[in-house]
Amino acid sequence: MDKNYKVKVNDTLDFEFSEEEIRALDTQKTSDKRYHLLKDNRSYTAEVFKSDFLNRIYKIKINSNIYSVKINNDLDQLIEEMGLSLGTSQQVNDIKAPMPGLILEVNVKEGDEVKEGDYLLVLEAMKMENTLTAPRDGVVKSVTVSKSDTVEKNQLLIEME
Repeated sequence: MDKNYKVKVNDTLDFEFSEEEIRALDTQKTSDKRYHLLKDNRSYTAEVFKSDFLNRIYKIKINSNIYSVKINNDLDQLIEEMGLSLGTSQQVNDIKAPMPGLILEVNVKEGDEVKEGDYLLVLEAMKMENTLTAPRDGVVKSVTVSKSDTVEKNQLLIEME
């Protein structure tokens, strides 16, 4: 199976290339960060003058024009499709029910300061007790459930500041 790469140039132009198309490019490395390219019988000089290999973001100068290039490989594309991200953290403010169930215990109230990992509440679902913990340090903004409440999947339980 051929690998595909999505390329975004200057945050506006989107391109998609297969590994085969990339191999077929007529390029010649002329120095550590300089390349000579031929495309449609035209000659181009390209220089990679800034690179962030981990995030696959590059600043490239082609014939005196500067371009910002972001490259996504198959794994990056899969992670994006799943709504996940690598190397970035997202601040979680809403604690939602992971499944339908019954609230057995609520251990916090509005205004409480919590640390990451503190027990917030206990949800019984499918005859199992599930303890939901604080995803980060913060302050409880509101608690929308009480002991003995029945909740649906994705129902808001606790909101944090």
